[in-house]
Amino acid sequence: MATATLASGAPSRGRRLVWRIALVLVMLLATGLGVVAIWCWHVAKSALPQVDGTIRVAGLKAPVTVVRDAQGVPHVTAANADDLFFAQGYVTAQDRLWQMDMSRRWAAGEVAEILGNVMIRHDREQRILGLKQASERSLAQFTPEERARWDAYARGVNAFIESHRENLPVEFRLLRYQPRPWTTLDSLLCGANLAQSLNHYQYVTELNRESVTRSLPPELAADLYPNSSWRDHPPGAVQDGWEYPETEPVDNEQEEIPPAPPVRKSPRGARPKHPKDISALDRDAFPGIGSGTWQRPAGEDPSTSLRAGAGPPVEAIAPGSNNWVVSGAHTASGKAMLSNDMHLVNTLPNTWYEMHLTIAEASDRPYDVAGVTLPGLPYVIVGHNRRIAWGFTNLGPTVEDTYIETVNDRGEYKAGDGWHAMTRRHEIIHVHNAPDIALDVLSTRHGPVITPLIPGEQRTLSLRWVLYEVPLGVPFFDVNTARNWDEFRAGISQLSTPSQNAVYADIDGHIGYQATGRIPIRPEGDNASVPIPGDDEAHEWQGFVPFDDLPRVFDPPSGIIATANGRIAPDDYPHALSYEWGPPYRTVRIYQVLSQPAKLTAADMLKLETDVYSAFDKFCGDHFVYAVDHAANATQRARAAANAMRGWDGRVSVDSKAALMIAGVRAEIWRMLLEPHLGAAPAVTANNNVALNPTLARGWHRYTWFMSSVAFENLMTQRPDRWLPQGFQNYDELIATAIDHAVTDDARDRQWGDLHRIELRHPVFGALPVVGRFFGTGSHPLSGDGTTVKQIGGLLGPSERFTTDFGDLDRSTLNIVTGQSGQPLSPHWMDQWKAWYEGTTFVLPFSDSAVKSNAQHTLTLTP
Repeated sequence: MATATLASGAPSRGRRLVWRIALVLVMLLATGLGVVAIWCWHVAKSALPQVDGTIRVAGLKAPVTVVRDAQGVPHVTAANADDLFFAQGYVTAQDRLWQMDMSRRWAAGEVAEILGNVMIRHDREQRILGLKQASERSLAQFTPEERARWDAYARGVNAFIESHRENLPVEFRLLRYQPRPWTTLDSLLCGANLAQSLNHYQYVTELNRESVTRSLPPELAADLYPNSSWRDHPPGAVQDGWEYPETEPVDNEQEEIPPAPPVRKSPRGARPKHPKDISALDRDAFPGIGSGTWQRPAGEDPSTSLRAGAGPPVEAIAPGSNNWVVSGAHTASGKAMLSNDMHLVNTLPNTWYEMHLTIAEASDRPYDVAGVTLPGLPYVIVGHNRRIAWGFTNLGPTVEDTYIETVNDRGEYKAGDGWHAMTRRHEIIHVHNAPDIALDVLSTRHGPVITPLIPGEQRTLSLRWVLYEVPLGVPFFDVNTARNWDEFRAGISQLSTPSQNAVYADIDGHIGYQATGRIPIRPEGDNASVPIPGDDEAHEWQGFVPFDDLPRVFDPPSGIIATANGRIAPDDYPHALSYEWGPPYRTVRIYQVLSQPAKLTAADMLKLETDVYSAFDKFCGDHFVYAVDHAANATQRARAAANAMRGWDGRVSVDSKAALMIAGVRAEIWRMLLEPHLGAAPAVTANNNVALNPTLARGWHRYTWFMSSVAFENLMTQRPDRWLPQGFQNYDELIATAIDHAVTDDARDRQWGDLHRIELRHPVFGALPVVGRFFGTGSHPLSGDGTTVKQIGGLLGPSERFTTDFGDLDRSTLNIVTGQSGQPLSPHWMDQWKAWYEGTTFVLPFSDSAVKSNAQHTLTLTP
C-alpha cells in the first residue's frame, strides 16, 4: 500500500511543478508586457507637445501666439506671413508629425523602407505612377512669393523635428527610425496624395468596362452604363414640375408598378472616375495615413453575409462629399449659410487638421481664416474668413486615359508615322531588413507604362493623367484672402487637380458655385470609357476646358445650390466633363430638405449632413414588395420578407431589418441578371472587392459603375425582356425568387448595423496584442449607405462636418472624425469621435473675444 501511495503522489507533484513553471512564465510574460507598456506610455507621454508657456524657436522674426480651445484647435496669430506659415508647420508637426511623414512616403513610394516587404507592391505602384516626378515639375513652376510661403512652412516643421529629436512621437521610436528634414517637395507630395485618392484609378474601370462590353450584346451593355438620370439636378437648375414634399410617400399597397421615369438623353460623354470601393481596402496595406476595418460577425462565411445584405459589389462607393449654400431668404438669421462634409477614407489620425490662422498686420486684404488644413500643406483648404466661406465636393471628371500602344521588336512605340524609343527611369526601392529592389519605369509620350500593374495583361498600356501635364496648383493663399466672388473665382481658377465643385457664400448675402480644375477636351465622338489606340493622332487631347467655360452659378433665384458628386453639366453643355457621374439620390434629397419653408439654422444643417433617408433603397423596397404581391411563384419565405419590407420609411438606420434585406435582394438580382452573361464570381469579403484592383475582377463582379443604382432603377421600372434569365416569364417572378434566395430565415432577423460597421485603429498600436484595441474607436454599427446624404460605407464617410453662418461667424461649427492629435496619449486623440458618431458638433470660435473666452491653453513661440 505504501508503494501505491507513493506512486499516486508522484503525478500530483509533477502537475504542481508544471503549474508552477507555467505560473512563472505567465508572470514573466506579464512583467515583460508591463515593462513594454510602461516604456510605451513613458515615450508617448514625453512626446506630447508643450501647449502653454513660451518656446524659443530659431527662425522666427517676431513672437507668434498659439491659443488652443477645448478641442485642441490652434488659433495662430503672427505679425507677418513668413512667421505665420512657419508657425503653422511647427504647430501641425506638434500633433501630426508621424502622419505627415507617412503621407509623403506613401505618395513617393517609400514606405517599404520603414515597414518592410508588405509595402513593396504599394511602393512599386507609386514609383511607376511617378507622383514624385509630377510634384517636382509642379514645384519648378512656383512663383517666388508662393515658394517663400511653402518654404516657411517647411522650416517650421524642421524646427520642431530638430528640437525634438529625443522625444519624437512614439511611432518613430517603435519603428526605430528618424524623420528626414521636411522639404517643400514633401508638402506637394501630401497634396498629390489627395489628388490621387480623388481623381485616379479610372483605368481600372476602363479595363473592367472593356471586359464587360466584350461579353455582352450592345443593347445590354448600354443598359449597364447610364451616365444620366431623370433625377439629375445640376447646380442652380430649376426643374419644371419638381416638388419636394415635407414627407416621403410610403405606399406599398399600390396595385400598379410606378411608371417608368422619363428617359433623358445622355449628355456627351460617359466616362468612369475613381472606382475604388473604400469598404474593400486591405487594412494591412493602408498604414500610411491611418487604418481601419469593415467588419463581419466573427466566423461568418462571406457569401452568407452578402446574401444577408452586405450590399451588391457592383455598387462601388468612392470618395465624394456633400456641399450646399442657401441665401438669407432660407435662414433664421437672414444671412447666407454654407455647409460641407467631405467624404474620404476615414483614418486614424484623421485626414484633416483644424486651424485658425491670422496675420496681425493691417491690410486691405487681411489674412484671417479658419477651417480644416491638410497636414503637410500650408493654408486652410476649406473654411471661412471674415467675408467669405467655401466648401468642396469631388467633381469626378475624366482626367485619365489608358492608351493601347503599338510596340515593335526593338521596344519602340508607334506615334503617327514614326517609331520612338520609350524613356526609362531607374528606381531603387529600399526595403527594411531586406535587399533593395531595382525597378525600371518605361514611359511613352502619353505617360508611364502601367502594364506591370495589371497581372495577366499582355498589351502595352500607358496612362495619360492631367497630373502629369499641369502643375499641381494649390492656390489657397488667394482663396483664403478673397473678399468677394470675383476674387474667389480668380483664386480658385488656379486649382488644377483634383477637380472640385466649389460652393461659395459671403457676408453680403451672395451665394455661388464654380467647377474647377483642368479637364481635357477630347475629339468629337471619342469613346474614352475604355482603353483607346495610342499609335495615331485621332485620340489625342485637344487642350483643356477653359476655366471661364466651366459650369458656374451666382445668386440663383431659388437661393439654393447643392452638389453631391452627381452630374453638374446642363443638358446643352458643350464639353464632356465626366464619363461617369455619381448617382443623383443624395443631391435630390439635399434640395428636397433645403426647399422646405422652415427657416434654417446650423442645427438644421447638421441634421441634413447626418440624414439617412435613401430614395433609392425606398424605391427598391416598394418594387420588391409589389413583385411578391403579384408573383405566381412567391414562396412563403418571400412573402414573409415582403411583409417585413412593407411600409418601411426609407431610413437606413442601424436597427433597420428592411434596409439589410433590400441590399441583399438587390445583390441577388444583380447576380441573377449578370451571371448568365459574365459568369460566376468569387465570394466578396471585406478585403476583396473588384472595385479596388483589376486583378480581383472576375465573372459578373467585373461590372462596377457608380451609376449602377440608376441602371438598376431603369431595369426595375422599364423591365426589358432582354434581361430576363431563362426560365422566368416576368420580373415579378425573378424578384420573388431573388428574395427567396437572399432573405434566409437567419437573415430576416438581422439588422443593418449587424453587418454595416466601422472600427478605426491606430496603424502601429492597433497591431499590438491586447493593448492595440485601446488605441482605436472599437467596433460600432453604422447607419446610412452609399445613397444617403450621410454617405458611408466601410472606411469611407464624412471626414469633417462644417457649417458657416454669416449671421454670426462665432456660431459656425466644425468637427472632424476622431481628434486633433495624432498622439494616442493626448486628450485630443479621440475627443471628437463621440460627436462624429452620434451626429453632434462643436462651435468654432473666430472673433478675438470668442477665441479668448474659449481659450484652454496659450503658447508663445519666440525668436
